[in-house]
Amino acid sequence: MSAIAIDDEAVLWSESPETRAGRPLLLLLHGYGSDERDLFGLAPFLPDAFVLAAVRAPLAPPFPAPGWSWYPIEGLDGRSSGAVTAAADALIAWIDRATDAETIGILGFSQGAAVALQALRLQPERFAFVVNLAGYADPSPLPGDEVLAERRPPVFWGRGARDEVIPPAAVAHTVQWLPEHATLSGRVYAGLTHSVSQEELDDVRVFLERQLAAAG
Repeated sequence: MSAIAIDDEAVLWSESPETRAGRPLLLLLHGYGSDERDLFGLAPFLPDAFVLAAVRAPLAPPFPAPGWSWYPIEGLDGRSSGAVTAAADALIAWIDRATDAETIGILGFSQGAAVALQALRLQPERFAFVVNLAGYADPSPLPGDEVLAERRPPVFWGRGARDEVIPPAAVAHTVQWLPEHATLSGRVYAGLTHSVSQEELDDVRVFLERQLAAAG
């Protein structure tokens, strides 16, 4: 069990409990130094067939950084596989107690995208797809990777050509790793930094609509 935990009271839902039954769930995982309100603001750009749940990361970054983080990026433990896995474990534990949705996808930005992929790797049969925006795949192998490579779930990976936040080695690893473990789509967006553009959101919506169609 993870030593960190998601705050149930800090999750923003797009629907009340009585209107969630039988609908696909899309989890929104923000990046470092942000909070649950960040990606929840993308709701108008996402298909309304999804129930949205924007989850606040469980850790507070060191002062004076604002917001919340999924794992440390400073010190010896920065971006370590154990820390990313602990965050994904915490997310899965929250899912276990918060929802019985049959179809669950995850959309994450930066740190949230890394955690989204890590959760998919921990439980390859549980998640229908992942949207990875300006994120990366953790480099350490996990037991679920073999199953993931067999199932090859849909993953959208979008990143900016001018993104200088994610280390080049992490990007290079992800370029190789994702096609071997997922049905990959996505783009590198010219001129985009460590952020999300309208063009990228348009592509994400097309991807999500395809997942809805595939789920029936």
